[in-house]
Amino acid sequence: MVFSLFGKKEPEKDAKDEEKGSFAERFKPIEGTVPAPKPAPSEDRPEPVQKPVETSSEPGEFRLKPMDRPLFSSLGYTDPETSGSMLDRMRSAVTRTRDNLSSSLDNVLALTRKVDESTLEDLEAVLLSADIGLTTTQELIETIRQRARRENIANAAELKDILAEELRTILNGVQQPTAHAPAPPEVIMMVGVNGTGKTTTTGKLAALFGKEGRRTLLCAADTFRAAAIEQLDVWAQRSGVEIIKTKQGGDPSAALYDALFAGKARGVDVVIVDTAGRLHTKTGLMTELDKMRRTAAKVIPTAPHQTFLVMDATTGQNGMQQARLFTEAANVTGIVLTKLDGTAKGGIVIAIARELGLPVVYCGIGEKMEDIIPFDANAFVDSLLGH
Repeated sequence: MVFSLFGKKEPEKDAKDEEKGSFAERFKPIEGTVPAPKPAPSEDRPEPVQKPVETSSEPGEFRLKPMDRPLFSSLGYTDPETSGSMLDRMRSAVTRTRDNLSSSLDNVLALTRKVDESTLEDLEAVLLSADIGLTTTQELIETIRQRARRENIANAAELKDILAEELRTILNGVQQPTAHAPAPPEVIMMVGVNGTGKTTTTGKLAALFGKEGRRTLLCAADTFRAAAIEQLDVWAQRSGVEIIKTKQGGDPSAALYDALFAGKARGVDVVIVDTAGRLHTKTGLMTELDKMRRTAAKVIPTAPHQTFLVMDATTGQNGMQQARLFTEAANVTGIVLTKLDGTAKGGIVIAIARELGLPVVYCGIGEKMEDIIPFDANAFVDSLLGH
């Protein structure tokens, strides 16, 4: 069954008719308005390959209006290569957590002449203060206790090294190769609760992918929240990418269907779908999310290839129950952790990996367009413990 832009059903067509029918014709790029072919990257950095576009407000029309392509610098985009290494950016992001954890840890270890139960109790309190979580903390302490006995650990430096090793083991244990699409476009669905920064993160990812030389199309499928479509449209303009949208209150699955057809016709590399923010208690919205997954698979059988749950790091353990239910209902493949720079409880990253069994794939570390970085477990642990 085919959906129109506003959710009205149209008569079924077979695959051949669909391919050459007027619906497909709608998405053919208008001559003279297609963004330039992807250029070869320069030695210094790849050129932005996408042009800001405007989409028609008329239903069913996706005529592109060519605009001058602004440089990232004119948009306030700072090249991460010139703003510090990954470790430097991660150190900056976890400053508050490191100040809290490292200072407390150093205070414990400074008084430690031997690793005994008193030391481990103090260490447990320190880990809990960083929001690593009760379950994960208890497992860490038991593992450290056994290793200390087995390896005859007798000083603070060795104890800190063991802690670092165990944290890396937890984080690296859930890292998975990215399941890219066998053929473009790759479809990424963004899910989460309102207020976590989901729409903002969607725009930042589009800018990041553009810098990497990947043409991106945004789909404004959050038709539930007032102004969500307009907000994503602003991010599309800032990031220099195309957007497919419908009116507020429209059928999000229909918008997704149109966006995937447009993405295939225009030869984009990635389609990022901004879905409605929802709570696990909102049964209708969770059902709608499942419907969108089925709709995506009708257009691209392997889609969606990634489903990213956007979590607010400042909520700490309070967000874990919602995250558990999202992972069950939405087939989440990875976590995007926002506002990591705004919390002293960045240990939630460890709890996510251990208790949800999911990798953190990206971190939001500020308000600027470039303030999103791929998560690196080793850099995170080194930054957290002040190594």
